[in-house]
Amino acid sequence: MVDKHFYDAKENVTLAQVAEVTSAVLADTSKADETIADIATMLHAGTEDICFFYDRKNKEKARQMQAKACITTTDLQQFVPENVIVLISENPKIAFIKLNEFMYAEKMPIAQIAASAKIAANAKIGTNCFVGENVVIGKDVEIGDNCIIEPNVVIAQGCKIGNNCRIGNNASIAYSIIGNNCYIYTGARLGQDGFGFQLINGQHHRIPQLGRVIIGNDVEIGANTCIDRGALDDTVIGDGSRIDNLVQIAHNNKLGRGCVIVSQVGIAGSCTLGDYVVLGGQVGLADHLNIGSGAQVAAQSGAMRDIEAGAVMMGSPCVPFKDYMRQVSFLQKNSKK
Repeated sequence: MVDKHFYDAKENVTLAQVAEVTSAVLADTSKADETIADIATMLHAGTEDICFFYDRKNKEKARQMQAKACITTTDLQQFVPENVIVLISENPKIAFIKLNEFMYAEKMPIAQIAASAKIAANAKIGTNCFVGENVVIGKDVEIGDNCIIEPNVVIAQGCKIGNNCRIGNNASIAYSIIGNNCYIYTGARLGQDGFGFQLINGQHHRIPQLGRVIIGNDVEIGANTCIDRGALDDTVIGDGSRIDNLVQIAHNNKLGRGCVIVSQVGIAGSCTLGDYVVLGGQVGLADHLNIGSGAQVAAQSGAMRDIEAGAVMMGSPCVPFKDYMRQVSFLQKNSKK
């Protein structure tokens, strides 16, 4: 059940509206004016709620549902109780997203600049922006329209942030250019020094990091994730990428469009990822690797060599998925002898 204290919620949504928003078909059109109170899981939906059923594995649970209405597929509707109103969708998962976006919205702050914010005289802030308590904005910073800068954010000198961006509380941004429609979550760190040292006469000397962090459009960067600026070349995150919490992306890395990087991944310096690369949780990449477009690396794997486009890899050091499963099978069989 959705706790409506945290969201602006629509009331008295009719099944006709649900069908329109989700592109679903109401099986019994006489029920079009019936209303729903909430969205809930199949297990917890009450007699005024709507739920979603898209996995045949849950057919026994479906038979026990108490919901008022259910969005499902043509093949699965046979498992829905007769007293539940059915809406047919080609993809109930997408219907779920659309209905969520229609019925609920985060409570957004009113556009204003807090009195406690410290903003450089020559910083430029666009129209309809919210700047929270104790925000620090440095010289020559440019922030676009309709942005939300939450409390305690620090945006260092010269950074540029596009339109419709949200910077979560306690995040820090330096040496960075951020595109439009980006969400930088709570506590993220963008643009700090890359981890580069040269051993000279027995001492580690820091290599100057003179590059930037370039974030494309429609990018999300999770809580407490760190993205280092480049040494000379920029660190680049491509359009549409999604980076989870607690990820480390080192200096000079280049991520293509639509990459998905899951929590606790560590990418060493100067790696190049193609478009739509997926790295599962806790994956580690050695430095200077090329990962081809569409490649997928399973959780807790370690990559030490380049990976071809479209490859599915697993293990440490990672190998093609089928090879990894053969290795596991061999070890299991021979460990019993």
